[in-house]
Amino acid sequence: MATNIFVNLPVTDLDRAKRFYEGLGWEINPNFTDENAACVVIDENIFLMILTREYFATFTSKPIADPSATLQVETALSRDSREAVDALVEKAIAAGGSEPRPAQDYGFMYGRDFEDPDGNKFSAVYMDPVAAEQGPEAYMAQQEGAAS
Repeated sequence: MATNIFVNLPVTDLDRAKRFYEGLGWEINPNFTDENAACVVIDENIFLMILTREYFATFTSKPIADPSATLQVETALSRDSREAVDALVEKAIAAGGSEPRPAQDYGFMYGRDFEDPDGNKFSAVYMDPVAAEQGPEAYMAQQEGAAS
């Protein structure tokens, strides 16, 4: 059995958050959705549980960070290409999200960040398959050798 990942995020407006994530092309699982929370299906093993701040607070005795002011977690999602990175971030912007900084291009890796309307931060990242297999240093050495 595969391991499933559930990322829990506080949101101030559950309906707005559901519309945002649906705007990315992700689905809401109605079996785990009510007035307090929604289950966003990213893929068959990765899910977001978007929870009202009040409901989120029932799972901890710690204060709940305000993601518009404090970064606790950045969720990185791999994509199959640079174009797929761009497409996801453009969907996020069109759905009401924002891009907090310019694209990061390291040659072997390309990434862009986006935030949902509450400020929860995500990265969309593409890594060259050779770099992913060999590691960035070996990839860069190979690229330098090919350029000589």
